[in-house]
Amino acid sequence: MLLTATDVAAACAAWTWIPDDAELVEGEEFTIARMPEHFAWDLSVLAFTPSGPLGPAVDAVIERARALEVPALDWEVGLGAPAGLAAELTARGGQVKMALDVLARDLREDGPALPSPVADLTVRWATDFETSRDGMAVALTGFGGALPPVARIEARAAKDAASVPAGGGGMLVAYLDGTPVGFGDLSLLDGVARLSGGVVVPAQRGRGIYRALLDARLAYAAEHGARMAVVKGNVNTSAPILRKAGFTSFGQEPIYAVPLR
Repeated sequence: MLLTATDVAAACAAWTWIPDDAELVEGEEFTIARMPEHFAWDLSVLAFTPSGPLGPAVDAVIERARALEVPALDWEVGLGAPAGLAAELTARGGQVKMALDVLARDLREDGPALPSPVADLTVRWATDFETSRDGMAVALTGFGGALPPVARIEARAAKDAASVPAGGGGMLVAYLDGTPVGFGDLSLLDGVARLSGGVVVPAQRGRGIYRALLDARLAYAAEHGARMAVVKGNVNTSAPILRKAGFTSFGQEPIYAVPLR
């Protein structure tokens, strides 16, 4: 494998995901995203760059978040986070709600062959309203929340209709006998394929659907010149599958839920 920890850390540092309709709340040393109402969580820390003592800087973020009058703040402790951040969050009542494995694969090398998925499975890019809506409905089974407004689904479908043929990626949806059963997101930037959002409906898990979505996204990424694929997989679900598909772990990033009330 040609990738180094430095390569992967840099790719992760450059990757900040935020919905188009989220509200940004910014301070001198932090950025918080207030998520749209259809999401299952309210607030997420996008950036944290303290220039002085860590404790007061953490307190400043939490104090600003409290003013938004929601019960909790999600705070991901990334690979490049300040030393001691996890301890500071724990001291303020934060608890790990999920642990993410940071995994990467060099797309310039051949990976292991993936097993064949269940028969009658098809995958297609969500470049129209119906497919985009189907993918978002599947996402609810893994992430919770509610379907976004029709206008947001239309906007996402239009965005992918332009991005997919241009080599920028988009949402991929899996169907079994015409029923949506899985989805996965992909975005390409500067030779890095960013994979996110892989979900399979509970009744169809263990049948190779996640692997089929992964294989299709990796093939697309390679065809469009990506040299590296990066994904943050749940340590209890997708991470083991990703390792079997040739990904290597470069560390974990826990997400803390910090109480605000």
